[in-house]
Amino acid sequence: MNLSSAAQCPVRLAGELAESVQYRGRKASRQGSEQRRLSILDAALRITVREGLRGVRHRAVAAEAGVPLSATTYYFDDIQDLIADSFALFVKRSSASLATLWAGVDEDFRRIAAAIEQDPGARRELATHFIDLAVAHVQSKMREHDDELLVELAFRQEALTNAELRPLFLAHQSLRLSFAERAVRAMGSSAPFEDAQVLTTLVLRMEYHAIVDGVDDLDLEAQRAVLQRFLDLIVGA
Repeated sequence: MNLSSAAQCPVRLAGELAESVQYRGRKASRQGSEQRRLSILDAALRITVREGLRGVRHRAVAAEAGVPLSATTYYFDDIQDLIADSFALFVKRSSASLATLWAGVDEDFRRIAAAIEQDPGARRELATHFIDLAVAHVQSKMREHDDELLVELAFRQEALTNAELRPLFLAHQSLRLSFAERAVRAMGSSAPFEDAQVLTTLVLRMEYHAIVDGVDDLDLEAQRAVLQRFLDLIVGA
């Protein structure tokens, strides 16, 4: 598999996941109803960021969304349906965002792919480019006060005990693995699936540090060094 095709596959998978998301709650019959349903789900996500999933209750969500309590119970009879659908909305938006992000760097991947065909040593350029992308992605999310990382952590914890959420959570996580696998394969990995799991874990580690330490106090050089050390092992530096 060449680098060009490797870059395209995660884009397709992310787009397909975004399109395939299904909701469990009552379907909206009108545009206005759909906007109200989405406002309820957005309110549940905001509460999740502030208080964790333990704070997601019908009354709290209704107050956060500025809608009558009857509106939340109309769309979601069961609080678990409300939690599941808020996670589904998160996955839909996140997957679409990842598809756009990866499509945006496709030209860079194509350029490096052409260079690797001429000189295998260009794999080091790909490793450096991957690190730059990972660091910039985390910095951007934290500086823009993007709550996606906090939401993902909350649902990761919930998926450990909620079997109904697990398939969607695993599908979302597989997007990261797919992108990482194709990247390390292009770098010359002899065990791309295993190396991709390690690389994905290291990027998650960086995200956790960004949340705990704060983006201004995050030791980016130390984080880059960890990623660089691992990728050097793959490319044989």
